[in-house]
Amino acid sequence: MRRSPSQLPEVAGVTQRLAVLLNAGLTPLSAWQHVARGRPAESVAAAVATTGADDREGAPDRIVRASETLTSLDRQAWSSLAAAWFVAGAVGAPLAGALRTHAKALRMLVHVQREVATALAAPVATARMVLALPAVGLVFGALLGFDTLGILLTTPIGWGCLGVGGALIVVAVRWNRRLVRSATPTRAAPGLECELMAIAVSGGGSLVRARGVVAGALERFGLAGDGQHLDEVLQLSQEAGVPAAELLRAEADELRLTADADARARAAALSVRLMLPLGLCVLPAFMVLGVLPLMVAVISSTVAGF
Repeated sequence: MRRSPSQLPEVAGVTQRLAVLLNAGLTPLSAWQHVARGRPAESVAAAVATTGADDREGAPDRIVRASETLTSLDRQAWSSLAAAWFVAGAVGAPLAGALRTHAKALRMLVHVQREVATALAAPVATARMVLALPAVGLVFGALLGFDTLGILLTTPIGWGCLGVGGALIVVAVRWNRRLVRSATPTRAAPGLECELMAIAVSGGGSLVRARGVVAGALERFGLAGDGQHLDEVLQLSQEAGVPAAELLRAEADELRLTADADARARAAALSVRLMLPLGLCVLPAFMVLGVLPLMVAVISSTVAGF
């Protein structure tokens, strides 16, 4: 089954356009309507625009409802936009500036996702091609004039080969899928908690209130935090006596770069790990389904010739 394309580039584009339109003086409802123009009726932007997004607190919930049926990664991306919108509205921070910062973070994630997809393309294509080896063996035997397919379907030896070879192919396919999933990014918004905190403190409120708003946003939209990174940055800000916003944005960028490096490392390692199901499952399946029936067919035809 073919996977639907990621919506992360669309979320980044929508966020950037909303930031520009809001900065130009448009109302949130008008901005959503302009962004949704020309998009399919089932898209998240169109759904939010048609239900009305003129109030800041209503738009985040509508974004989440419109993205409920999407994949986990795409849903996280839309939820991160909803969280940024919610936090900006809750603390009174400029919405256009908050969205512009968030759009930059999303574009970085789009770049990471594309690089990981490029790195995964070659090993995944190789694995799919190698899985076709058993079928190639059957075709090769038929071209040589031997009834390898008949051996597989009508003899006890062939039935045994089918059972063993089929089981090996199933194991190889599932193993490959698991390896590919392990190398695919699962978080659409690393560094989001620090980024949301940067938006919250730019509203001019206290750190205690800002932290409460950010924690509430993460819980409300089902998003993961950044562990101890937020506490460390806030402690550094207090000890050094410097504004926390820039430190938080820098920390969010660093977390995204770290996630980028980890994703590339997993993608690079995948090309080696895919050799395991190839050597332990696919090649034995090729021998059982392609070579062994061919040998039986050759021996049978030779014996019958005498």
